[in-house]
Amino acid sequence: MSDRFRLTLAQLNPCVGDIAGNCAKIREAWQTGRAAGADMVALPEMVLPGYQTQDLVWRPAFLADLRAALDALAQDCAEGPALGVGLPMSEGGKLWNCWAVLAGGSVQAVIRKHHLPNTSVFDEKRLFSSGDISGPYRVGPLRIGSPICEDAWLDDVAEAQAESGAEMLLVPNGSPYARDRYDTRMTHMVARVVETGLPLVYLNLVGGQDDQVFDGASFVLNPGGKLALQMPAHEEAITTLDFTRGPQGWRAETGTQARLPDAWEQDYRAMVVGLGDYLRKSGFAKVVLGLSGGIDSALVTTLAVDALGADNVHCVMLPSEYTAPESLEDAADLARRLGVRLDEIAIEGPRAAMEAALAPQFTGLEPDVTEENLQSRIRGTLLMALSNKTGAMLLTTGNKSEVAVGYATIYGDMNGGYNPIKDLYKTRVFQTCRWRNATHRDWMAGPEGEVIPPRIIDKPPSAELRADQRDEDSLPPYHILDAILEGLVERDRSVADLVADGFARDTVMRVAHLVAISEWKRYQSAPGPRLTDRAFWLDRRYPMVNRWRDQS
Repeated sequence: MSDRFRLTLAQLNPCVGDIAGNCAKIREAWQTGRAAGADMVALPEMVLPGYQTQDLVWRPAFLADLRAALDALAQDCAEGPALGVGLPMSEGGKLWNCWAVLAGGSVQAVIRKHHLPNTSVFDEKRLFSSGDISGPYRVGPLRIGSPICEDAWLDDVAEAQAESGAEMLLVPNGSPYARDRYDTRMTHMVARVVETGLPLVYLNLVGGQDDQVFDGASFVLNPGGKLALQMPAHEEAITTLDFTRGPQGWRAETGTQARLPDAWEQDYRAMVVGLGDYLRKSGFAKVVLGLSGGIDSALVTTLAVDALGADNVHCVMLPSEYTAPESLEDAADLARRLGVRLDEIAIEGPRAAMEAALAPQFTGLEPDVTEENLQSRIRGTLLMALSNKTGAMLLTTGNKSEVAVGYATIYGDMNGGYNPIKDLYKTRVFQTCRWRNATHRDWMAGPEGEVIPPRIIDKPPSAELRADQRDEDSLPPYHILDAILEGLVERDRSVADLVADGFARDTVMRVAHLVAISEWKRYQSAPGPRLTDRAFWLDRRYPMVNRWRDQS
C-alpha cells in the first residue's frame, strides 16, 4: 500500500444558484488536481449551489438540477482523482447538508452534516435534517473523516470518526468572515487535532454573497497543532499538498505559508470583496454615489475604486445653500486623487419648487427636520434617476453608528442598492481612512498614497442640512456614542452596566431609545458586508414595534 497521498485543495468563490458557473469552477479545480497528480481534489461546503442558499434549497426543481449536475461531474471526472463536493441532498422527504465524494464515475460516499448551526447568520435547523455521524471513507491508501463545518467545532464527530479508523480529518467549510474569526477557528481545529492525534485540513469558501463574505484562509494542521499549510485570505486559490505515512501515522508535508493580514486589512478587503462580488453576481459593472465632501462618502468612493477601478465609479456633488465651500473643495480633491468622474447637480431649484408646492399645506407651521429631510430626499431621487438611466448601482454611505441610531433619512440618503460601510462604526471609519492612506496592496485597483484628503478626516462631521450644523448637535460625540453602541448592540449589555462603566445615564437611555425606534429603518436599509458577529440583519433580529425599554 502506498505511503503517500496527494491532495489538491480549492477554496473557490461560487455564486448562489449559478450551477453551471460553479460546476465550471469545480471542473477547472479538478483538472488542476489531475495535472498535479493528486489522489483527491477537495472543495468546500455547499460549493455546488453556492452558500448561503436559504429557502432556495426547498425548491424541488433546484435540488433536481443540483443532483443532475453532481452526476454529470461524476461522469466528467471519472478518470482521475476523487472529487469532494458540498451540496444539499434529499431523500425520503428529508434534506441534508452533504459532502459527496465522487470517484470512478459515481458517488462513492455521502457525508451528512450532524451539527446544524442555528445562531447568528445560520438557520440550518430550519432548513436541514441532522444526519447521523458518518464514518470515514477511503480514498486510495487513506481513510478520511469529514466533519462538515460546525461538526468540527464540537468534539464528538471528529472523535467518533477517529475511533472508527479515520487517519486524517478533512473539514469542508462555509464559514463567513467576522473580525478575529480566524483565531477562533484555529483554536477549535487545534483542539480537534489534539483530541484525535490526526492531521486536519480546514477548507473554506471565499467571496461575497449578499451580506456575507467568506474569507477562505484555509489551512492544514499536523498532530501537535503545527501549521503545515496556510492558504491566502479573501482570494480564490488552488494548492496541492502531499501527505506521507510514517511510524506515527500520516503527516502533511510543509506547504505554502500565505501571509494573513491584520484585522484592519481584513475588514477593508472584506468590504472591497463584498462590494465587488455583490455587483458582479448581480450583473452590475458600475456604481454611482453622492459625494458630499464628508468622510463616509469619501471612504465609500475609495472602496468602490479599489473594487471596480476609477472608470466605473461616478460621483455626484449635490450642493445646497448650506453646503460649505470647503465641502465642494474636498469632494473635488478626493475625486482628483482617485481619478473618478465628479459631476455637480445643485438642488436649490428642485428644493424651491417642492417647498412652493408644499407651502399651502405648511401654512402656520414652523420649519423643522421636515425641510432638512426634503433636501436629503431630493438628493436621493436625483441619484436614483442617474442609477436608472445609466444602469449603475447606487451606493449608500451610512456607517454603523448612523444605522444604529437612525441618523439617516429614509428614501433619501438611505437610497441605494448596497452599503459597503454598513457594519463599520464611525470611529472605525476615521481609522480606516487613515489606514488606507498609509497602506496599499496589489489587490486594490485604486492608486497608492494619501487618496483621502486629510481635511476630510479631520473636520467635524456634518450633514449640512441647516446652517452651522454638526453631527454632535443631535448625537453624543462619536467616541462616546460608539462605546455605548458597542455595549448595547455587540454585547447586549444593560443600561445599568454602561452607567456603571461611567457613561451618563441620560445619554445611555437616549442612545438605547434611538436604537429601538430605528428598527423599521434598518429593515428597509441596503445590504452591506458583515464585519462583526452582530451585524444588522441576520445577526441581530428585533421586532420593529417594541415598547419594552431597559430601565435598569
